[in-house]
Amino acid sequence: MTETSVPVGPESQLRPNDAPETSATVAPVVVCEKLSKNYGGFQALADCDLHVNAGDIFGLLGPNGAGKTTLIRSLLGYLQISGGKASVCGADPRIDPVRVRQNVSYLPGDARLPRHLRGDGVLRFFADIHPRGDLARSRKIADALELDTRRHVGMMSTGMRQKLALAVVLAPATELLILDEPTANLDPTVRGTVLELVAQAHREGRTVMFSSHVLSEIEDTCNRVAFLRRGRMALELQMAELFQRHRVWADLPAGESFDQPAVAASIPAAFRKRIKITQVDSVTSGGAASVRIDTAGDLAPMLPWITSLGLHRMRIEPLGLRAIYDSVHHDTLEDPRDHELSPDDEIADHISSGVSV
Repeated sequence: MTETSVPVGPESQLRPNDAPETSATVAPVVVCEKLSKNYGGFQALADCDLHVNAGDIFGLLGPNGAGKTTLIRSLLGYLQISGGKASVCGADPRIDPVRVRQNVSYLPGDARLPRHLRGDGVLRFFADIHPRGDLARSRKIADALELDTRRHVGMMSTGMRQKLALAVVLAPATELLILDEPTANLDPTVRGTVLELVAQAHREGRTVMFSSHVLSEIEDTCNRVAFLRRGRMALELQMAELFQRHRVWADLPAGESFDQPAVAASIPAAFRKRIKITQVDSVTSGGAASVRIDTAGDLAPMLPWITSLGLHRMRIEPLGLRAIYDSVHHDTLEDPRDHELSPDDEIADHISSGVSV
């Protein structure tokens, strides 16, 4: 199956006219401007622009190797930025990483905890060393996650250690939470509890930034989301826009060709940046090729033009987060950069994989 796209309103610019905009008066908690990170000749991040505003629950999406963890570690000052600028809670991570970490609770993707301590000892240790530590709150979170804190960390399962790390990270009343795959290794019931704890932190006024491979978690929890692709920020989207996106599938009449330039020219000017057309050249059982039309914004005003194309068997479906994710990343699995590791990755992982509160 091959696809040919008409580059009218590229995917990253498909935006509904009436999508709510973030208020300019809301202060950004995280700012990246042309942020880059290089490992020798390998560019892990390239010219990333990102704004996470106070009060956001911000989702970061991308396949393995896209640069999510590199971005997070750069923001926290664990990795030296190669180019561009960054600010976290008003501090530059290159100049004052300690101030950044005082205002951020960070859960790495592979949290490492002292194996010789019991669970409660870990909670006590981190509560003691953090200026905003709260042992009682840590224990309450551990109870909510049904964690037996009497066990030694070395005797805990991967899921139990993840619960313990969450109890450590969620307890301090920091301005910003950065969670890298917070529900990894947890069963569905506990995942729901974790997401409720994240929502509770948000209700308390904390800003949350987290990455996840479970798209439904992002869709149900976040108000804004960004897609990383090969180290670049491919798309940033308010979740309110997601519910105004649709995909129309239709078949060409048997034996008829699809004149893409003519169709592109016929799109009304008001919809030029809100429509993307793709011809799918595989042949259906009825002998007809298919056409896919992605739309952003209110679909009703576009329907008269779509129906005028003379297409058959139209099907309309909401364009959920999965469809947008696949559209952004559909060819990344064949890109060797998604599987390539830099020589410094092992060192970078070692210095930044502990729990930071």
